[in-house]
Order: sequence, then structure tokens, then C-alpha cells
Amino acid sequence: MATESFGFQAEISQLLDLIINTFYSNKEIFLREVISNCSDAIDKIRYASLTDPSVLETEKDLYIRITPDKENKVLSIRDTGVGMTKADLVNNLGTIAKSGTKGFMEALSSGADISMIGQFGVGFYSTYLVAERVQVISKHNDDEQYIWESSAGGTFTITPDTDGEPIGRGTEIRLYLKDDQTEYLEEKKIKEIVKKHSEFISYPIQLAVTKEVEKEVEDDEEELKDEKEESKIEEVEDDDNKPKEKKTKKVKETETTNEELNKTKPIWTRNPQDINAEEYGAFYKSLTNDWEEHLAVKHFSVEGQLEFKAILYIPKRAPFDLFETKKKRNNIKLYVRRVFIMDDCEDLIPEYLNFVKGIVDSEDLPLNISRETLQQNKILKVIRKNIVKKCMDLFTEISEDKDNFNKFYESFGKNLKLGIHEDAQNRSKLAEFLRFFSTKSLEEQTSLKDYITRMPEVQKSIYYLTGESLAAVRDSPFLEVLKKKGFEVLLLVDPIDEYAVTQLKEFEGKKLICVSKEGLELEETDDEKKVREEEAAQFNDLCQTIKEALGDKVEKVVVSNRITDSPCVLVTGQFGWSSNMERIMKAQALRDSSMSSYMASKKTLELNPSNAIIKELKRKVAEDKADKSVRDLTFLLFETALLTSGFSLDDPTSFAKRINRMISLGLDVDEEDEESAPAEESSAPPPLEAVSTSAMEEID
Repeated sequence: MATESFGFQAEISQLLDLIINTFYSNKEIFLREVISNCSDAIDKIRYASLTDPSVLETEKDLYIRITPDKENKVLSIRDTGVGMTKADLVNNLGTIAKSGTKGFMEALSSGADISMIGQFGVGFYSTYLVAERVQVISKHNDDEQYIWESSAGGTFTITPDTDGEPIGRGTEIRLYLKDDQTEYLEEKKIKEIVKKHSEFISYPIQLAVTKEVEKEVEDDEEELKDEKEESKIEEVEDDDNKPKEKKTKKVKETETTNEELNKTKPIWTRNPQDINAEEYGAFYKSLTNDWEEHLAVKHFSVEGQLEFKAILYIPKRAPFDLFETKKKRNNIKLYVRRVFIMDDCEDLIPEYLNFVKGIVDSEDLPLNISRETLQQNKILKVIRKNIVKKCMDLFTEISEDKDNFNKFYESFGKNLKLGIHEDAQNRSKLAEFLRFFSTKSLEEQTSLKDYITRMPEVQKSIYYLTGESLAAVRDSPFLEVLKKKGFEVLLLVDPIDEYAVTQLKEFEGKKLICVSKEGLELEETDDEKKVREEEAAQFNDLCQTIKEALGDKVEKVVVSNRITDSPCVLVTGQFGWSSNMERIMKAQALRDSSMSSYMASKKTLELNPSNAIIKELKRKVAEDKADKSVRDLTFLLFETALLTSGFSLDDPTSFAKRINRMISLGLDVDEEDEESAPAEESSAPPPLEAVSTSAMEEID
């Protein structure tokens, strides 16, 4: 039978033109496509053998073998799959247009990636990315061995293979590589591509590796020499009649061995009960290249309308670049039927869970999937929802072991708080994992659930205070009344807490209330309320005088219900930034300054009516509203309140001058410049001395 020539179907010709004449950077995907096709072919023969075992007799071993031939620049990929008949070769490789051909060309023209070619059913043609000529030698059990050949010039030929070596059953693809693509004959390159794309193919992928080995062989020339010498000498029989030792020499020979490249088996396809901790550990290390063991693992499969299997790992420690924005996200690898598709799919897992590593292998993702359609894909949304749900289960499991949870929270607590800020759907679940220091738990962080169990019956809300550090907030004046009443206050000292807590408005029906903002309503009896209202009326004049002195530095001056010892505090509006948030926002290098003007809260100065300093000021104001010392002390009190309430001073120099003046008074030192010490003009030295002492204590 002679060679027959056929013309490619029009759309396939167009596709080949596109592949040959366009520059693509990731040409390596051709090997993934060929290996996937090989795997499908082996699948077919394996399924056929379930009903008729005799189909495997022509070749019992099921494998895929890659053989590079550097001399001839040929890369061969052989499988022992079902093979193709002559009709299959004609139809599948050229004359019948696949439904995906047109779809793939449309996707390419709209900016899709060439790597999506296989999912449109035309992956075979990607071989022309690297090859100028392709031969396909195939043998099906029901037909002879044929060679399909084409240089993609619009035609292909099919010839019966009578001279070639019989392959038994299956297909061998020979790629005659272009001169600039010979890197794909390198052992290192082939191993790299197989590890990246086809590591979890179910059948062994072998690479024919050629090595030089030293072998000892008999030295025939030496033997002949010895024989000639012996013939000259008269034979003398040896008593022992020992056999002569044969002479050997070392020679270098090339030896070809088949090395299996995909030894790591896809353990996610197995039953979790059959897998031990060592296997999970080994798989984690091969997946992530982490030198440490993982902290926790979740292996699950989802069945029903959607089928996929997944393994999720939580590492022991956070990488140093966890929140690096430009870092490529590649923690969850997406496979479709054990073929690697991508590892930077943002829609697979929310950003706050970017520390979770693992793989997802879907049986259902449509094969005509490109990165663009992947984003809108409903199946992907379902996978994402399941992954997040399983992550929550995994965190719950970790939280049962206190030591493990402490390690986990130390590394990934920020991520959970970021989740509170970003993920409204899982906010209440994530809130269960939060841990904070509190006024009753300064050594060890406590959960919101534990906080609620310790709440007195009269307490209706969860109280919290944000600040720069534990040292800065644990003795804050804002806590005085709450401590006295026995109410616990959570101390939030992580900058991200500010963002999280603004989103988490309540927990288990209890509102979260910031004790440094105005509108703090503490549970009080009618008598207590009446006394407070009377006090407010008595201090009206003082409040007005202080407001006039401070001008627009404060919005209003009122009598406080939240302090028992300190003379005064500065509280912020209920809906603006807290003092801590203001500090955080000021520290942003690229902040929008205009935002500060409307987000920075108006400050309210709250006075403590039972404090000796405030009582003395009230008396002074009653005697003389124009008293200069009142104005000076008002500014000093305001500035100390700024510091104790977590704000920064706008004018530290004038504050320092006031303090120095107070120290001079305390030490009874005469100032050189009398005019700079208006406080000395006071007509009542003893009370002033008391005031100055209190002020100094405040500074300490």
C-alpha cells in the first residue's frame, strides 16, 4: 500500500497557521498536552480490559515513555494506550474539525493563553509550537501499524509501517524539533516540565536517560600477546594446574535506562483512612518545598452535583513575605483530572487565606476553560465556598489543641483579622478564633466566648480599648470605672484590630463598644444617675470656661462617667477614628491627607468631678473666671489628657515649657523671666502647689 495524502480541514489549517506564525513564550505546554493525550489513550485500553482482559495481551505494561535523540533532534513520546486505526488517524488528526477548534481560536483572539489549547480538544496541534515536522506511529489491536506525518503545510500523509519496528500496541509521537527548540531534548528541562504539569498522571512517565558508565571487559589483545609468548617458551606443567587469570580493561560505554519521573503519587485520590501521617508529610514537602512539617491537614472530597477532591495544609510558620502584594499567589494548585491547570487562580481561595497550601483536583471543570471564563465559572465559586468552609473546620480542629492553636495564631492571627474585615459571610465564624489580651487576662490571650462566660449579669456589652501596646493601654484612664465595676475590657494592641473591630459590630448578640469613644452608657441605678446629673449641673461654669480657653481644640467639655482617679480624658466621636486609628493613619506613608480632615474625630474633654484638681479649678473659676493660672493649667491638663488618651501632641515644645514651669514651682526656683511664668501670679499659693504636684504625678 502506498502513501496516501490528505488535506487538513480548513479550521485546523487556520489553527496550525496561528500556532506556527505567532510567538508564544510558554511553548513547554506541548509536552503536557501530549502526555495528557497518552494518559487518555491508556485510560481507554484499561477500561476496555475490564470487560475483555485479552486486549492487554499485545502489551501488558501501561506506561508513557519519553526518549530524546539529541543527534537527530527528535523527541519521541510513546504510550501503550489504545492506539489508532487508519480511520482514527485520518479523522482525529486532521479531516474532522473538533468543536473546540473554532472556540479555541476565538478565545486566543480575545486574549486567552495558548496553554488552554488542550482543554478545547486540540492539544495535539501544540506540538507544532516546537516541531517543524511531526510523525505519529500508531498500532490499534484491530488494525495494522501506520505512520501519520505532516509538516503542517495544509496536508498530511498516512503510510502503512512495514519497515519500522513493531510497537505492539499504542502510539509513538516523533517531534522533529526546530533548530531553536532543542532545549526540550535536555534531561533537566524535560524533568522540570513533567514535574510542573504532569506529576500526578496515573501512569508511570519514563524518561530514557543516557549515561556513560565504566565497564570491565576482557582484553583480547593482551590475551593474544600472552599466547604468542607462551608458544616460544617450552610448556612446563604447573603442579596446581591453575586456570589462567583472564586480563581485563576498563572501557566507557553509554547505557540507556528508563527513569520514572512521576514517583509522587496523587494521594488525594486515595481514601483518607488509608493514608498515614508520614505520607501526608512527604506529600506536603514535595508540594511546597517546605523544610518543616505541616501544622494541620484536611483531606476531603465533594460529591453530588459537583465532584472534586482536595488536600489543604496549614504550615507551621508564616513566610516572611506573607502580605507582599506583588508576590505571585501559588498556594492552591488547580488540577483537572490530575492534569495541572494553574496555581495562581485568585478565585479559588480568598486573599486572607493565602497561607493555606494544597491542591484541588476537579472532575467537573469544563474542558473549554480559559483564565477569562474561569473567573466567571459557577463551579469555581462552589469550589471556593467549600474550601473556605473546610478551612474553618480545620481552624476549629486546631483550636482544640491549645499549644498548636497558639502557634497557629501567632503566625496567622493577622490573616483571621483580615478575614473579619473582608469576608462578611464567615465573619461570625472567624470571630470565634480571635484572641485578645484583657484587663483580667494580661498574660494569656482570651477568646470572645470565654469573655462572655466571665461577664457579670448586669453587663450587657463587650467592652474594648485599642492602643499602641499593652503597656500603653493596661493602665489607661478609660478603664477606671469599668475596673471598679468588675467589667472586663479587651485590650486590642495589633494595628489590624482597628480595622477588624469596626466590621465586627457584635458577637453572639452582644455589641462591641469602644471605651474611648463618646456615648459610653454604663449600667447604673436611678440614684447614681440622679447624682451624676446634679454634678453635671454644678460643673457647668467650669466646663464653659475650659471650652472657651481651649477653643476649637475640643468640640465640647462635659462631666465624665468613665473615670474615677484621673482628672480628665479626651474621648472621640462615636463614628470617626479612635485615637489609635488616627495614629495608624498618620503613619501611612502614602496616605491621603484630605481623609484626615473629615475622619479624624472631634474630641470631647471629659472631667472627673470627684478629682481634687478639678474641684480646685472649679473653686478658682467660681472666684475669678479671668484667672490666668486656670487658663495655663487647663492647657496642661488638656495636653496630659492627649497623651493618656493615646493622641500625639501638636506642639510638644510648649508642653515641655509648661512642665518646666511646674517643676520650677515645685522646687521653688525663681524663673529668670518673670513674664514667662504667669502661674506664679496666682493669689492662692498652697492650692496651686497641690495642683502642680498632681500635674507632675500625672506626667510621671
